[in-house]
Amino acid sequence: MTGTTILGLITNLGDVALTIPIAAGCAIWVRATDKREALVWIALLGGALALVGVNKILYAGCGLEIRSLEFRVISGHTMLTSAVWGVTFGLLAGSWRADWYGLGAAAGLVLGALIGFCRVVQDAHTPIEVVAGWFLGSGVALIFLRRFFGQPRKMTGSLFAGLGLLAVSTIAYGHHAPVQQILAAYSPWLCRWFDL
Repeated sequence: MTGTTILGLITNLGDVALTIPIAAGCAIWVRATDKREALVWIALLGGALALVGVNKILYAGCGLEIRSLEFRVISGHTMLTSAVWGVTFGLLAGSWRADWYGLGAAAGLVLGALIGFCRVVQDAHTPIEVVAGWFLGSGVALIFLRRFFGQPRKMTGSLFAGLGLLAVSTIAYGHHAPVQQILAAYSPWLCRWFDL
């Protein structure tokens, strides 16, 4: 197996086609325990996705970047990996023992850093773009998990949730969402429409 292939296999863990179904699975699982917290999870992740999306539209369509910092766009793969896998592993660990959620979150954040490293090696992003994605995703994961586990709670259906998330991961892994193609096609139009 070549280095490029290994990097691609690792990077697949941060693709929208995998992380969004996993995030939805987490929302459904959290909803079984606390409906309001499920909405908080969706809002936090949605806000981070909107920030990344607007940033990518401004670069792809309007050409906005910070050349002196070599910053074009926030790494979406890194942000999604840190946020989604951080929360997923945090929920799984916290469902076994509430004070373990931090260990699970740490595993997700390490995976996010690994994805970021791969994105830099693949020349998809600069180091600062990856760092921005990692901090944004890590912030989402930690804010949510600290809030969620800040009060004693019993997670329901941990075994079924774990198996469900494994099934979703197995089915969705390796698929690629055409986000870059959509951004490249529609961002210039959006920038012209908003006169940016």
